[in-house]
This record gives sequence, structure tokens and C-alpha cells, in this order.
Amino acid sequence: MNSETTYLRSYTLKKEQIPPVISEDIDDYERESLKKKIKELLDQQEAVIVSHYYTDSDLQILADETGGCVSDSLDMARFGNQSSAKTLIVCGVRFMGETAKILNPEKRILMPDMDANCSLDLGCPEDEFSKFCDENPEHVVVVYANTSAAVKARADWMVTSGSAVDVINYLKKKNKKIIWAPDKYLGEYVQKKSGAEMLIWQGSCIVHEEFKGKELASLRKNHPDAKVLVHPESPSSVIEQADMVGSTTEIIRAFGDMNAKKFIVATDKGIFHKMKELANNKIIMEAPTAGKGATCTSCAHCPWMAMNSLKKLLHVLKTGENEIFVEDQIISSAKNSIEKLLKFTSNNQSIGLANDA
Repeated sequence: MNSETTYLRSYTLKKEQIPPVISEDIDDYERESLKKKIKELLDQQEAVIVSHYYTDSDLQILADETGGCVSDSLDMARFGNQSSAKTLIVCGVRFMGETAKILNPEKRILMPDMDANCSLDLGCPEDEFSKFCDENPEHVVVVYANTSAAVKARADWMVTSGSAVDVINYLKKKNKKIIWAPDKYLGEYVQKKSGAEMLIWQGSCIVHEEFKGKELASLRKNHPDAKVLVHPESPSSVIEQADMVGSTTEIIRAFGDMNAKKFIVATDKGIFHKMKELANNKIIMEAPTAGKGATCTSCAHCPWMAMNSLKKLLHVLKTGENEIFVEDQIISSAKNSIEKLLKFTSNNQSIGLANDA
């Protein structure tokens, strides 16, 4: 593996930048009332819900019930592109709404909460990142899907966690030096797998960074028959213990395919809804977030994903607020980096086409 020095500045968010995890407290009667009103407005406005696996189960269920989509961010955007709906309600975080707009510029994109962001996106400011890229012009710029539209516009390639190793291997064969951003753990994982020459931006996901290797080892000792499924945004001490490392889509698939009764899962626990739908007779355990250095800023659930709710969804349908806009110039440049991935994956059937955070 090439040992080129990585970009050393750390982009850890300050505590005040991270909102608390707040769940919507509603009873069954209010839940059904909200869902009824939302369904009526979806029909009236020719709108559809595209929701990420990490959002509240109420939103995932509603999306499925109304012909919407529950998936990862890239497949959410693909679904929107293929849908005849005029309005897409993106239940997720801001970069997902922006990606949907980039691939569907003619459609109205609404989000339940415009403050729903992502620590990886926040930790990769476009101005500083562009300056870094300018200082290393001989490098191909590869960014993860969890970045702003402006950062994607600065990139040569956008990748997902399911396609990253394949794309980096492709670029390595062409003897390309690579700038990787923003997740340092995923970057280190990809570098280890590919041996590529990479400068790695030092961002991280506040959810996956909380998982603890020592505590995971202890849990595994107590449950030796459990399979460990890990998202590659996790620290290396966690990844090293995995039976399977993969994206959200790949984790769900492995959970369904593996012949095991117990699973320890190191990713946002919002994914448990789809996993239980797939096989509710299997036992799912959260990978530990407690232990040395624990801050429990997330406790295995993204606070920005938690900002999405039925009440907020109804509000934006009623008011038309929280519409996503992206400048035409940024759309044009960012679309180029995304379409490179789409073309690459369509020509490489071994790669999961819709795998990400």
C-alpha cells in the first residue's frame, strides 16, 4: 500500500454543531391522521416520498405504502429520475435533496427540514476543499456521495461506499494519484483494499465514528455465534472484526442471505426497520458505542436524520416550504461527476449500482 502522507487537518465537528436526537412523540391515532392527510396531498400534488434507510420507520412505511422509495441516497435520486411525479419529498439529509435536484432539475424537490445536514458534508467546506485541490492539481478528485453539490461540482468523480473500491482500482490502473474526501475511515479502508496513492481528507461521520473496537470484541465473546455487519465509515478497529463490510444496501442484503440467527450491526440503527421487515425472526444487536473516548453524540442514530418527521412532512406539503435549489452551473458540473459513476457502474455489472451511506 502506498504510504503517501494524508491531509492532516482534522474536521471533527464541535459539540455545538451537533443537534440532539429528537424523536416525534405521537400516538397511534395522530399517526394515522397525519398519514391520511399526507396521502391526500401526495395525490393532489403528484408527489412521491423518497426516504433514506436511516429515517424514522413511520416515514419508511409511508413511502412504501404510497409507491415511493426507501433506499440509499443514490438510488433515491435514481428513483426520482424515473418517477413520473412532479414533486419529490426527500426524507433524509440535505446532500440527498441536492443530489435529487442535480439529477432531476425540472422537478420540485422538498425536504421536511432544511437544517437536516450531515457531519461529512459540514466537515468538507467547498472553499477550503477547492483550495486543497488547487494545491494538488496532479490528482484526480474523488468525493463520497455525502458531500454538498458544490463539492461534487469540484470533483472529477463521485462514488458511493459500494462502488468506491472498484472506482479507485480503476483509477489506480491508470496510474492516477487521488484526492479522497471527505470520510477518513472509508478512505483508509479503500486505500487498504486498493493500494492506491491517495491524499485523504480528514472528515468523519459522527454516527459511525462512535463504534468501539474493544467493546465490540467483548460483545462478540458473549455472542460468538453472531455475525458482524459493518459500514466502512467505521473505525478500522471495528472493520477488522467484521464478517461483512458494506454499504446500507449490502448490509441489508447480507442480513437476509447469511445463515445466522444473531447479528451485530455497526451502522445507523434506522436501518433495523428494513432488516426486521426482511427477517423478523433474526436477532439484531447494536454494535457498542460506549467505552473509552465515548461521547454518545449520536448513539448509533444520526441526529439530522431524526429531524425528519410526519408532522414536518405534512407541513411542507401544505406550504411548499423547504424547496431545494441548486445553481445551474453547479448542477452542470456536479452532474458530470455523478454520471461518471453511473456510466462506470452500468459497464461493470459486478458493482452494486445503488450503494452508499
